[in-house]
Amino acid sequence: MLLLKSLAKVIDNSGALVVEVINVMGGMRVASLGDEVVCVVKKARAATSDGAANAVSKLKKGDVARALVVRAAQRVRRLDGTFVKFDDNAVVMLSKQGAPLGNRVLGVVALEARQKRWAKIASLAPKMV
Repeated sequence: MLLLKSLAKVIDNSGALVVEVINVMGGMRVASLGDEVVCVVKKARAATSDGAANAVSKLKKGDVARALVVRAAQRVRRLDGTFVKFDDNAVVMLSKQGAPLGNRVLGVVALEARQKRWAKIASLAPKMV
């Protein structure tokens, strides 16, 4: 579960590396797996000066964007009674329309992402747990 001011890793190639949660969408106080949050970018990849096409970052430090929580360090109970817990908090950055900003997801994603209407992000993920 992520509270306000929680830090999370970004596991896509949108340009952001670390974000801070500033709001939870849907009127909730905490965000769990599969929930949408509003984040501010705290650390981003450095932009290169040579103009390489593969080094273009969509997000810079200080940008505010939406994100989907795909991993949480706090254990979360699933509907079948099992608990799932990850080593870190991780998010995937989203556009205002709800589409992923990056075109690759670089880590494990929880199954709750697929159960909560995020099939596109689930299909980009290399592994679902």
